[in-house]
Amino acid sequence: MPAREVPLDVDGYPMAPPELVLEQVHVYARHGERTPVGVRLVDPPASIPQHWTMCQNGRQFRAAVAGSHALDETSIQQHDASLLLRRAVERRDGSFHDSECMLGELTDIGRATTYNLGVALRKLYVDKLNFLPDRIGHEGHVYFRSTQVPRTIESLQQIVHGLYPTTKYDNGIVPRILIRNPRDENLLGNTMACRRLEVLNAGFAIAAAKAMEHTLEPLDEKLSKYIRGNPIRIDGQPRLSGIFDTVRSAQANGVKVPPEFHDKAIMDTIERAVVTEWFAGYKTEEFRRLAMGRLLDDLSRKMTHKADYGEKDPLKILIHSTHDTALAGLASTLDVFDERWPAFTASITFELFRKVEPESPKSFLQSLFGTFAPTSSKRTSEHFVRMRYQNRNLSLPFCFEEGSHLKGSPEFCTLTAFQQRVKELTPQDWEKDCLTAASHTRS
Repeated sequence: MPAREVPLDVDGYPMAPPELVLEQVHVYARHGERTPVGVRLVDPPASIPQHWTMCQNGRQFRAAVAGSHALDETSIQQHDASLLLRRAVERRDGSFHDSECMLGELTDIGRATTYNLGVALRKLYVDKLNFLPDRIGHEGHVYFRSTQVPRTIESLQQIVHGLYPTTKYDNGIVPRILIRNPRDENLLGNTMACRRLEVLNAGFAIAAAKAMEHTLEPLDEKLSKYIRGNPIRIDGQPRLSGIFDTVRSAQANGVKVPPEFHDKAIMDTIERAVVTEWFAGYKTEEFRRLAMGRLLDDLSRKMTHKADYGEKDPLKILIHSTHDTALAGLASTLDVFDERWPAFTASITFELFRKVEPESPKSFLQSLFGTFAPTSSKRTSEHFVRMRYQNRNLSLPFCFEEGSHLKGSPEFCTLTAFQQRVKELTPQDWEKDCLTAASHTRS
């Protein structure tokens, strides 16, 4: 089913041309399978469960607790203890179930698929390509970051554990998971901190509701019975995106859904409408700049630093745990979106390559004097960026021109062309641009 994760295909990974050397990898992964973020389709005849008991593996954990007399950081470190706890969801009537999930929580299946993603990353970048070291001996080699949402944090923990199990840490190494405060977050389109983006988002949602109404009307006869006779609409009760979320979450976790939601024509119509509602804004440059410009600027600056400093910059892999809206937003902003909702544990990868020129044949002097004669070693000539999504290489349209990609391989965009496009997408003053809502009408 489209809702299910698409495992990383290590065996089918397309090797780069021999003149390209991998320098740095940026991974943006959607969290794993989760429960719906709201209660919908519970009443018969849909009868999708309200309570999901699929979170057994996340219920037992250890929490750091400080002694009551610990007054400073040194004392806290000396008196820290590990407290074994169990979590449970309490229902309104006071009852609870140890394995019940919260709304929007990562399920046991989601924990497994994100762990498997980490294992696949290890098989690819450690075992197959010998790009990453077998062990973490230097924290500067890795960068792990998540949004502040529990399901993305837990997903990243699973990915990290699959990539580098605790047996692969050198003494004293404890990898950090970085999380930003909400107003500083750029791993998604931050409508919370950007009023202008919020207004644009709402405007495009209203426009989509009107534009897609005629395509959804034929679904009423088949689906309205599952939502108390209400029409199937983007702005309906419940909203179409909510129905889509519940159905996709159920399918991904093996929960039975009404047969109509297995009909490809029906689901394609629903998906097309929801994708239009959420992502039509990315057809405008302003929306792209406000939603994804800062994230792409971060990416470009880190790649540029690596290209400029080479081995002096030890950072090899950066893994970001984020959301479906971030993956679709990145793909839309770079004009390679397939108009399909990203699956759970889907990932986008940007790989930075350095082109090297082969060593020249031995000169006459080298033949005479051997290693004492000057030699012509490999040298950097160019850097290239390859974007991949769900095991596919993506050729970026702004790199199609001759000289903007590796000759004969359009999927390898020159770093220069990539930097230039990102510069166009980067806000000069994001906070100022976000405050201009009052001077604009809704799109």
